[in-house]
Amino acid sequence: MSTDIEHRVETAAAPSPPEQAAQPLQGAHKNRIRLWLLLLAALLGVGFLVFEKARTRQAAATAQAQASKGPASIPVAVASARAGDIPVYLNGLGSVTPLNTITVRTRLDGQLTRVDFQEGQFVKQGQLLAEIDPRPYEVQLAQAQAQLARDQATLDNAKADLARYQYLADKQVIPKQQLDTQASVVVQDAAVIKVDDAQIDNAKLQLTYCRITAPISGRIGLRLVDQGNLVHAADANGLAVITQIQPIAVVFTIPEDSLNSVIQKFRGGQRLAAEAYDRSGQTKLVAGRLLTMDNEIDPTTGTNRLKAVFENNANALFPNQFVNIQLLVETQKDKVLIPAVAIQRGPNGAFVYVVKPDQTVEVRKITVGTMEGSEAAIETGLAAGEQVVVDGVDKLQAGSKVQVGAKPETGP
Repeated sequence: MSTDIEHRVETAAAPSPPEQAAQPLQGAHKNRIRLWLLLLAALLGVGFLVFEKARTRQAAATAQAQASKGPASIPVAVASARAGDIPVYLNGLGSVTPLNTITVRTRLDGQLTRVDFQEGQFVKQGQLLAEIDPRPYEVQLAQAQAQLARDQATLDNAKADLARYQYLADKQVIPKQQLDTQASVVVQDAAVIKVDDAQIDNAKLQLTYCRITAPISGRIGLRLVDQGNLVHAADANGLAVITQIQPIAVVFTIPEDSLNSVIQKFRGGQRLAAEAYDRSGQTKLVAGRLLTMDNEIDPTTGTNRLKAVFENNANALFPNQFVNIQLLVETQKDKVLIPAVAIQRGPNGAFVYVVKPDQTVEVRKITVGTMEGSEAAIETGLAAGEQVVVDGVDKLQAGSKVQVGAKPETGP
């Protein structure tokens, strides 16, 4: 029985004839795939080697061509040094201040019957601004005139009596003392007439005060009292405020170390020009002149206050506005001028890159004088007409070949 079982196991484990035939076919197929993969890898390797050799030959040819041409030119921008004049300014921060500020007030007590101005309006000197009810003062004028008429009649009667007393005194009808007394009465009545005339003039003056006019020309501010209100001469605020803005002043400060140059010019009779710029210092607002300077130095800041005046015809300056002032103290003549951006700084001081005729650069040490705005005056080391590099200096060194006029490269 065990023999039968072993026979059945061997029979089940043995492959069938079709399976035995398929095994050699599958092995041949796998061998062909491996062969193709090896062939493809060989082709890729040969192609890579050919590509690397071609690239190497091209790089060598490019390097040889560049070597035959010499070093590459560095693109730069240049500017020519020129001969000219450069101004010397003193800079200071200032505040715009009106030459005159007037608070318009009434000189009388009364009702405000008319307001004849617009807020923010530019008014001229003598222009009507407001009116106060004149009727009480017209009554006072009429009373003074009536008083004058009565006193004038009294004076005329006293003069007539004096003439009669004079006649009687000449005839020695009356004593001389009576004549002298009458003469005194005439003098007293004449003095009363003068008082009446003064009262009339005062009443007329009060009537003129009923018309409130602008004492100066300038810009009027906000209305402080409305029409119909009772106003008084003792009112603290007044009716409005007028500021004179044409011309207008700017009070600014400069360091005490710079004061001597200003004093010498100012006391010599020179009119020093002043220019006002906005807060950024870029936009010029108006030009004017130095008016005066303070008589003492502020010990806490070490500065001195100066006042400049500007016509301000275009109303570019406004009261209490902050501005930058440039005060022209002198103009240096016949200086070599270059753009300030061309100046480089190093351990040995200031220098510039000068472009030579062979299109190479030279490092030139210079002495810098006055710098104003975007220009600088060169005291030594440079002549008018020479070209200096103003852009593209990052890659330069002495002897570098440059390409003038091209846009310089930026960055590394």
